[in-house]
Amino acid sequence: MSAPHADSGATTLQTEPSTIQGDPHAESPAAGAISVHPEGSIRAWWSQSLALTGRQLLVFVRDVPTLLQSLIVPALSMLMFKVVLGDAVGRATGQDSAYGTVPLVILVGAMFGSIASATRLNRERSTGLLARLYVLPINRGADLTARVASDLTRVLVTTLLLLAAGHLIGFRFTQGVGPAIGLVLVALAYGAAFGIMTLALAVNAAPGAPIVPYLGLFSSLLMFFNSGFSPLSAYPDWLQPIVANQPMTPAIDLMRALAVGGPIAENLLKVSIWTVALLALSIYPALRGYRKAATAR
Repeated sequence: MSAPHADSGATTLQTEPSTIQGDPHAESPAAGAISVHPEGSIRAWWSQSLALTGRQLLVFVRDVPTLLQSLIVPALSMLMFKVVLGDAVGRATGQDSAYGTVPLVILVGAMFGSIASATRLNRERSTGLLARLYVLPINRGADLTARVASDLTRVLVTTLLLLAAGHLIGFRFTQGVGPAIGLVLVALAYGAAFGIMTLALAVNAAPGAPIVPYLGLFSSLLMFFNSGFSPLSAYPDWLQPIVANQPMTPAIDLMRALAVGGPIAENLLKVSIWTVALLALSIYPALRGYRKAATAR
């Protein structure tokens, strides 16, 4: 086997079983060649991101407690909200409570799944896995991209399952296919923004830091003070502006409007502002923290 050599920006490993000088029957040098793209190239980033995304999804599926927390617990919570609060919310709003409960639980599932992913990332940092990936001939952004892609895949699957479960408690799409797709996109945007924020916290926190208690408390506050859990008018006057403008409320109201009808523009603007703000504040710390975590000794 000959030594690797550069060819058009790619490293080529080739097998030459009978390359004897002057032999007219010798194989062409290109025969059996395996092309390996430079680690900084777009093609390497894409192919390696796909492979590492598969790894992240496999880890997620094999982690049974996290899998149950991400899929089964939200569905059971949805049924509990419907049984316990359904009639009260329905009488207060004049609308089936499922149109608030289902979006609420979808967003809660996205948040708690991201917390589990962030905890796993922090643990993998302490084991030295990030450092080992960093020294391999792998595109520097592939693992980070894979973690975001696997989170979005999880949010998509969870959203579809919860929408199917929501159908059992009365949730319906009355506005057509386009708004239904829009509802799923809102869940993905919210999940991406929250997921990158938790990822940035995980790589910048010390190994073994108590990420779950702090993020769990923050998520619980968002979960219990929004328009999906209770009508906005049911909150004290001084609290209503906070509840109306926290990240979950406009997302829930927008998802409700896309499902059953209602005003869209204002809530779409709020969701866009929150999404862009969280991404803008989190992307650079996530990239910088990941590099620091991977190269730390």
